[in-house]
Amino acid sequence: MPWKVFIRRRAEKQALQLPRPVLAALYELMVSIREAGPVRGEWPNYSKLPGNRHHCHLKKGRPTYVAVWTENKDTITVEIVYAGTHEKAPY
Repeated sequence: MPWKVFIRRRAEKQALQLPRPVLAALYELMVSIREAGPVRGEWPNYSKLPGNRHHCHLKKGRPTYVAVWTENKDTITVEIVYAGTHEKAPY
């Protein structure tokens, strides 16, 4: 059963400011999560954060762009809560 992937309004605004290749990577991540779930070990620098949160790098280098998402196993939903540079990421 596919996961439902949502993007928080604030993260959507952040995503619109991302460079085109990074935005494409975010979309790929969302598709990957929808098909295979929130644990995305094949993505660069993926890690599970405390609670139901996860993060990975969308682009390495300078600046490094990351995505942070939360999962809810009861409703099979994932919410993207942050997309942007790693300096401002809510780890």
